[in-house]
Amino acid sequence: MVAGRHRAGDATGASPSSQSIPLVSGLLAAQNADGGWPYRRGTSWTEPTALALLALEGRQEAAVQYARGVEWLAARQRPDGGWAPQPGVEQSTWVTSLVALLPPARIGQARHARAIAWLLGQTGKETTFWYRVRQRMQGVPINNPVSGWPWFPGTAAWVTPTSLAILALRKAARESQGDELQARIESGCAYLLAHRCSDGGWNHGSSRALGYESNSYPETTGIALLALEGVPKLDGSLSTAERQLRDCRSAEGVSWLHMGLLAHGRKAAGVAPPCVVRNIRDEALAALAERAEQGRNVFRA
Repeated sequence: MVAGRHRAGDATGASPSSQSIPLVSGLLAAQNADGGWPYRRGTSWTEPTALALLALEGRQEAAVQYARGVEWLAARQRPDGGWAPQPGVEQSTWVTSLVALLPPARIGQARHARAIAWLLGQTGKETTFWYRVRQRMQGVPINNPVSGWPWFPGTAAWVTPTSLAILALRKAARESQGDELQARIESGCAYLLAHRCSDGGWNHGSSRALGYESNSYPETTGIALLALEGVPKLDGSLSTAERQLRDCRSAEGVSWLHMGLLAHGRKAAGVAPPCVVRNIRDEALAALAERAEQGRNVFRA
């Protein structure tokens, strides 16, 4: 059962059965006049817009607002095929994965194909030839790195952008089989498995720092498990996710954990503490987690 959530300022949580309509209504009311969504209010951003559209996908009562949101995104694809976080940023980034999770028929087949091509062209700098040459010249031991995805081009790979890229490529692979797609998905999964913390969960990317074992986080553990659907021998990771869910008070964390567990056939044991939905991202993720519990996980469909 999805944990109870309530808006900031509301003293009581709502049951899952009462959540769906208020969450959808809240998303529709928060849409900007330009068709995009803000994090809370003001300027439209790519991340909350893409998440809101994923949450509203297939809802007839939201057809008009959905179309306006798609128009906002379509008009802002960059020449290289990716998307920037918001119109004022002149660089494509990790948010491209979120847009690429939308159905190609919605965003446009050509736009979607260019987004996938952009994702295939990205990798963490630690896997690049010149980075490895520099490390070797400095006497730093070089392992055989696996290829994850960075937040921004030319930087190191991290768990969240890698997980989202895997999800986007896996959906694309269902429509268009290709060796390159499958190879990058497998490499991304290997990156995630290589960056697990000692408790089986995940943090942002470093499982060990300054000689100490790093702690895992609910948000990154949940999203990594969602991306690793179908990967065997994750019992320790799933147990950690269940423990985190029982204690988690982050709406974002609860949603990702719930979807990650559901992807492996696990449902929450018990009820997590109520958590506050603080922005549009939280609201959209809460709606997505509820749809996943009902058997409609848009990250997998």
